[in-house]
Amino acid sequence: MMNSSRPTLYDVARLAEVSTATVSFTFSKPDRVKPATRDLVLKIAGEIGYVPRASARDLARGKTGALGLYSFDLFLETQTDISIRNSISASGHTEHFVDSNMTKCMEEEISYPKQFPLYVDEIQRGFEIECRKQGLALILSSSGNPKVDLRDFASRVDGLAVFPGNIDLATLSVIAKRIPVVLLSRFDAGFEWDRIVADNAGGMKILVDHLTDVHNITSFGFIGDTDFPEYAERFTALKNCVETHAHSAVELVDSYDPNKNSEFSGLENLIKTGSLPESLVCGSDQIAFHVLDFLKDKGIHVPGDVIVTGFDGILAGRLSSPKLTTVRQPMEAMGILAVRLLVEHSKAKETPFSVYRMATQLITGESCGCNVPNSQK
Repeated sequence: MMNSSRPTLYDVARLAEVSTATVSFTFSKPDRVKPATRDLVLKIAGEIGYVPRASARDLARGKTGALGLYSFDLFLETQTDISIRNSISASGHTEHFVDSNMTKCMEEEISYPKQFPLYVDEIQRGFEIECRKQGLALILSSSGNPKVDLRDFASRVDGLAVFPGNIDLATLSVIAKRIPVVLLSRFDAGFEWDRIVADNAGGMKILVDHLTDVHNITSFGFIGDTDFPEYAERFTALKNCVETHAHSAVELVDSYDPNKNSEFSGLENLIKTGSLPESLVCGSDQIAFHVLDFLKDKGIHVPGDVIVTGFDGILAGRLSSPKLTTVRQPMEAMGILAVRLLVEHSKAKETPFSVYRMATQLITGESCGCNVPNSQK
């Protein structure tokens, strides 16, 4: 997997006909390099497989003793405005006072289930636990410019696990020539790296079996952005399962992504026309939370008027009202496996790359009609 001769900063500078400082700034301070020059340097670096090292010490011993976990959305930002009062203390220093209302607002902003992807958090927990067992440090990063920042981040670690997002596969291919890479929840890429994914088809089967056998559901709608590979696979699996049960076709109600969309135009139209399906299957728990809020605002009762289900099994689903019926993927185990694969690949010169599909399980809640208190029936 690794080349014995490692391309250097000087090689890139020579081939691009620029100074070594320009190459260095391209990776460390890209805003200080002209776009055309920066693109040329990145192109040359990609062609020869150059990845910068974090320090001369790391270059000398070839190891950083750390693994990296890269995410594109550690949390979803809100627009809450926080103001802080300043004052001058008796010693002359400036003091900043944050009152209880402000701190409460801050805490609510970062703990609100729709704004904090606990899917990422639970995988991170498993990753961190296994790093500790292996005697390795964990470095976290997220960024909006993966083409530059992902490569720079990779220079600081011995192996890299990457969450789904706007991945630049060409950049990732360059990184994979130098350090082992594991993709989490991605199955649409080549075999230059291991991939850890949920058994989406199996998860949808147990969900559909439950809805049809226990709740006698015959009509299904799906909500989720089918441009996103995992949601697309779940939608396809849902359609296949419903067809197996000899029911009607599954309707794509809204191609919804909580990072991009704020409206449920398809769902609103179904409500207006009185044509809601018996169940709404959401591509993720976070989407389901938004759907539950939307239906509540429209006066639609869950599960009385329509069943709503999610996928992922994050903790917030157990705290929602009603409690969410969902398919849980073993997120902590996925983090643990990612570390073990990165360590295995870093020790071996040549190891095969594989897809690891993690078994899922059904978690029943009140949103499908199970476990509903008598007072709410």
